[in-house]
Amino acid sequence: MAEKNYILGVDVGNTVIKAVLFDTEGHQIAHCAIDGQSSFPEPGHVERDLSELWENGCAAIREVISTSGVDPTRILGLGCAGHGNGLYLLDRSYQPLKGIQSLDSRAADIAAELDRENGDALQARCLQRPWPSQTPSLLAWIKRHAPETYARIGAVLFCKDYINFRLTERLANDISDLSGAGLLAMPEGELDADLLGLYHLEDALPFFPERVQSADIVGRVTAAAAKATGLAEGTPVIGGYFDVVSSAMGSGVIHAGEASVIAGTWSINQVFADEPVISPDVFMVTTFGQGRYVNIESSATSAANLEWYVHRMRGDHGGEAFDRCNEEVGKVVARADDPFFHPFIFGSRLGAEFRGGFHGLAGWHGEGHMIRALFEGVCFEHRRHIEVLRNAGLAVDRAVMSGGGSRSPHWPQMMADVLEIPLTVAEAQETGALGAAIGATVAIGLYASYEEAVAAMTRSARDFQPNTERTEHFRRRYGLYTALTDQMRDFWSALRLKP
Repeated sequence: MAEKNYILGVDVGNTVIKAVLFDTEGHQIAHCAIDGQSSFPEPGHVERDLSELWENGCAAIREVISTSGVDPTRILGLGCAGHGNGLYLLDRSYQPLKGIQSLDSRAADIAAELDRENGDALQARCLQRPWPSQTPSLLAWIKRHAPETYARIGAVLFCKDYINFRLTERLANDISDLSGAGLLAMPEGELDADLLGLYHLEDALPFFPERVQSADIVGRVTAAAAKATGLAEGTPVIGGYFDVVSSAMGSGVIHAGEASVIAGTWSINQVFADEPVISPDVFMVTTFGQGRYVNIESSATSAANLEWYVHRMRGDHGGEAFDRCNEEVGKVVARADDPFFHPFIFGSRLGAEFRGGFHGLAGWHGEGHMIRALFEGVCFEHRRHIEVLRNAGLAVDRAVMSGGGSRSPHWPQMMADVLEIPLTVAEAQETGALGAAIGATVAIGLYASYEEAVAAMTRSARDFQPNTERTEHFRRRYGLYTALTDQMRDFWSALRLKP
């Protein structure tokens, strides 16, 4: 009997790095997730230590190889996905210089300034406008406010690029991350000084390394990386993916017209298409190959709010804490006068002034009501994003849901009720890692195309239909929610005023 072969997927989130081993049919064999430490040196600043990121990645890979008992030489390839945007800098000796996560909002004022000056021109060139956590906005902030750091820059990377660099000693940016950061002219797919000039970064072009396709083999695991990770020297490593793209693929979405809803750190709502949608209202369009475009509406308004609540309000952490939150939600019967929650703990693209908050609390409300309000507020922001995509001419008649929120016994049904569309929940829990692994199988020729690989390696787990008895309830509350949001803007703006 022939020995089985395997593919490794690595998913680098804003806090957690995961290594997941799959067989060539997409079944999960082993998994390891390691939490990293974010630092908050100033209000609005969210950073990470790149050395810790690499150490955690090595530990996670070693663990999956150890627990699975798999011969590392049977791992045919490795794909890495990572959160988009943020800013990961190396110095001129290619040592870690600065790691800024995509939850960072320090560049809010600069992004607003760039938008006023060149927003229309940027929208026309790269199909997105400046926003606070966007890579070029953050780089412009560094140039203005930390010129000594800017002068030391040797390379601009995305988070997964740093893992690839440490594995292969090759610097590269892939097109999905670049396009998702407003750093490629679309649909041509070019990065040049003229585009960078719209961000006042004309001199930054040398900072960007070689541009590669997502499924290109960018290098092979070096002897040093093999020793650090337990991988076999020479294992192929691909360019990798902006995690929203890999998560969609890992959930089974690949064809034009299919929609993916990801309830993770960010609220990701995306529709695949053969051509980019040209609309000033759509947040971004990313690409991962010829004729493969993903039209995206997103913001940091999804399950990260629950992580914040569990950590800051309950002083807890991990899966059991989330289970307890779901238990509390299950005890609550929905009422018209339930409290509301604005899921803007990490801000909103609608304005730098946006803040999170509970509203309408009464003495008879308990923690279950508050957590249910949090769930609902997250769903309402997903609905707002879906409405933008629809208004741009994209049909969203059904969707596949993935991300941490999809594992809740309550959130998927609520999402179907709020969005008023059927939802399928993907079988794979680690869709980002699976999508990256799928790309690796295409790169090494195991499957002839993305379509063939997705069909072979993904499956659905649960289906949810909108509950007609609840849709009217949520329609009414969504109207109240949006009205409350509008009314709060002046108050939030006042909070930002300096004494």
